[in-house]
Amino acid sequence: MDFVALESIRELQRLDKVNDYYILVSPGEDRCIEETSNFHIVEVKMPSYPLWEQIGLPLAIRKIKPDLLHCTSNTAPLFCNVPLILTLHDVIFMEKRQGKKSSSLYQQMGWYYRRWNVPRILDKCHQIITVSHFEAARISSIMNIPIEKILTVYNGFSHHFKPLEWSECVKTVTKYCESPHYFFFLGNTDPKKNTLRTLKAYSLYLQQAKNNPCLLLIADLDETVIDAYLQEGNMPHIKPYLRYPGYIPNTDLPAIYSGATAFIYTSLRESFGIPILEAMACGTPVITSNTSAIPEIAGEGAILVSPTDEQAIATEMLRVEQDETFYHQQVAYGIERVKCFSWQNTAKELLNIYQSIK
Repeated sequence: MDFVALESIRELQRLDKVNDYYILVSPGEDRCIEETSNFHIVEVKMPSYPLWEQIGLPLAIRKIKPDLLHCTSNTAPLFCNVPLILTLHDVIFMEKRQGKKSSSLYQQMGWYYRRWNVPRILDKCHQIITVSHFEAARISSIMNIPIEKILTVYNGFSHHFKPLEWSECVKTVTKYCESPHYFFFLGNTDPKKNTLRTLKAYSLYLQQAKNNPCLLLIADLDETVIDAYLQEGNMPHIKPYLRYPGYIPNTDLPAIYSGATAFIYTSLRESFGIPILEAMACGTPVITSNTSAIPEIAGEGAILVSPTDEQAIATEMLRVEQDETFYHQQVAYGIERVKCFSWQNTAKELLNIYQSIK
């Protein structure tokens, strides 16, 4: 189930004890929510997601006869006999692809399905929701939709992201990185995640750092991919300073964030950026980009740099590491900033939208 939808549903379960909700899902053992007296889980079985959404979902809706349908992950059935609400997280799939992307057949099919589906359903939507004002403007421009038809509902972050003392972090951190001095970076082969430039920035940081430089802990990239980036950037010399354990479970991330000197989030393009909030909530300075929706979410007091300026990224790494006053200012700023966001707020706004539809 979509992570944003899951968190929103959990908060709606706490908030709304009156209205009935039917959560339509594919069969599977990874059930993440429990039924309550007014939240019902309905399994819809189909061999593929397009068939599930275009055939199975409308058939289920005819049986349930709800007052509205909220599709939470970009696409929706072309034929729906009840008012349709769509959460369109972004329109990146309608934009020009940046560089070569290594993706599975499933991911490629999803990309083509969104390009086919979204232009055909937007006019059918009673309400379109997106996750930032930046993305609302992009949707309006690219899809030629009046901006008034698009509502912005911010995402939140999970409750388990909070500051932890080093004594609470050390056991988890040392599973992935032996040093308490490290930067944390969520790696990704998607060109928009800017991994190559981030590695180049780290290489510049190493050239300018004093003794005992921070290591770079990279989640979600294996050694083969990292080696390819290092070869492309002519940076094999930085490999001893990299730690790349692969996948890090969500339950370990609060300790990883809390223990890090800074979290590096230098994407070229984001519609929101939930990891920014997760890191800030853990009391970790965030070095992030001045592009797309990121400044809207991170706020004016955040460390915002051009994601294409490798030296600027390296300079901020050095500053966070070496300027103790600046470091603590950023910690305090982040903890205050995240008070603007919560899944509870998300659920309240969604409930208001639901209740506005007659």
